[in-house]
Amino acid sequence: MRHGTRIACATALLLTLPAAPAATAADAGPTHVDGQLPSGATYMMDVPTNWNGTVLLFSHGYNAGPANPAQDAPDAATKPLLLQQGYALIGSSYASTGWAVTDAVPDQMATLKAFTTRFGQASRTLAWGRSYGGLVTTAIAERHPDAIDGSLSMCGLVHGGVANWNNTLDPVFALKTLLGSDVPLVNLPSQQAATDAANTLTAKVDSAQSTTEGRARIALAAALHNIPVWNAPTQTRPAATDWGAQQANQYDAVKGLLKIAAFNRRQEAEVRAGGNMSWNTGVDYARLLGKSSVRKEVTELYKKAGLSLTKDLAALNRAPRIKADQNAVSWMSSTSSFTGKLAKPQLSIHTIGDPLVPVQTESALRRAVSAAGSAPLLRQAYVDNAGHCTFSTAEQLAALHTLEDRLTTGSWQGTDPASLNARATAADPTTPARYVSYRPTPYLRPYDLAHPADRR
Repeated sequence: MRHGTRIACATALLLTLPAAPAATAADAGPTHVDGQLPSGATYMMDVPTNWNGTVLLFSHGYNAGPANPAQDAPDAATKPLLLQQGYALIGSSYASTGWAVTDAVPDQMATLKAFTTRFGQASRTLAWGRSYGGLVTTAIAERHPDAIDGSLSMCGLVHGGVANWNNTLDPVFALKTLLGSDVPLVNLPSQQAATDAANTLTAKVDSAQSTTEGRARIALAAALHNIPVWNAPTQTRPAATDWGAQQANQYDAVKGLLKIAAFNRRQEAEVRAGGNMSWNTGVDYARLLGKSSVRKEVTELYKKAGLSLTKDLAALNRAPRIKADQNAVSWMSSTSSFTGKLAKPQLSIHTIGDPLVPVQTESALRRAVSAAGSAPLLRQAYVDNAGHCTFSTAEQLAALHTLEDRLTTGSWQGTDPASLNARATAADPTTPARYVSYRPTPYLRPYDLAHPADRR
């Protein structure tokens, strides 16, 4: 069943809201408001007595459900510091869980409307979000620029939906082909079928990890997703030529990809899209590996295993390909891909060791924004840490304050690592400041609306 795009009517937002209590010096803390939108989504708002006039509209990440709470800040440590600094915090739950962009964007805009109705017009409105919430934030930035002054994406899916699902397909296609499996990769009929497929392929990966040949092939699959060799804070950062330690780290991440996104989340997204929204027809896997950030590791592991990388890449290129449902591609493209057209400044930050949403997604964003002529409005910064969204409180506050400076001065200032780290330390000296100079390699399967050749 296809989920249609829901457009919230402004009149539906004229909710019956009690008058905001008058703030006094005796108030014990911020005003907290919980509410419900006409869509059924819930929202929450926290407004300090010393509100500085800026409201932060936070978009939370992917939520598989069934619990579906509202969230108005990235984490419990950052929230109180934001309130102490006078920011008003707001955010909704989204009316549905999963790949919910068609609910998330209107629900977030409705939450902003409800805030204005209750507390008055903010002097500055910033949209920000983490992970899937970075996709929602970027969609808000493109579709509702008049409602915000700027945006901040953190570890976001800023490559868009079609690119995401294409690049998620490639590693599992490689594993299925090279390890020998008949699991379905697309058109999954149910969550149970998705779980069964994930478990079956995970068992193949576990078995392959016990041999040098299997480890080389797992590394090849990881390379097709640009999975970094240091990808969790609990891992030891491997030496530049410690190919075995690098692959062991990727092995954990590959299993995580199978358990999280490649099957169960795909099945939910396919239901929304009305079919399979990804393909690998026409893909040259030798060419793809040649652009991967970890191709050297793959070649070294193949040498150690005595395997022919050329033959395995040829096997991938000969294997029966997966075609997309064009209606599903159209739905995913129209709801979840980007034009690259920015009307307001956007800052995008990413950890360099992200296995779930690889840092190369930032290259895809830059590609779209540059083609659309919006490059002066975008800045990107990188944090030297492993894991998905593993930013410190200091690093998030530094990014937020840097975006605010752009709005205040009219030009980007202090986006270099030294300036960001100094700002981070000043904002919260108790947590790390790890911004570094970094340039991600190209995203392997880009798709955006600024490049007509991407469309099928």
